[in-house]
Amino acid sequence: MPKKSSTPNRGFKVADQIQRDLAELIREVKDPRVGMVTISAVEVTPDYAHAKVFFSVLAGDAAETQEALNHAAGFLRNGLFKRLHIHTVPTLHFVFDRTTERASDMNALIARAVASRSKDD
Repeated sequence: MPKKSSTPNRGFKVADQIQRDLAELIREVKDPRVGMVTISAVEVTPDYAHAKVFFSVLAGDAAETQEALNHAAGFLRNGLFKRLHIHTVPTLHFVFDRTTERASDMNALIARAVASRSKDD
């Protein structure tokens, strides 16, 4: 009888737990380039070897923050080892999430269109 694979939901559960734990662990990073960071999503590879961590920043330079987070990835991964109860803790790769930036741009465009339309009426 073939070995039953783990449920597809397990990957999502692990990613969700990593997201919650990283939100707490990032506060312990001493690097001044890491300010108000929000972890927006985590994608884990099926073998749990790698995790792409999407983040946004409230203030500060996104590129500097990304560099600082990737520099602190070993420290953060070590913190995850202590919290997660899985055999393999993934290598972390931080990626700036431009979703909120794009949403803000879209809102500004909509507001301009509405304002322009009200002037025409």
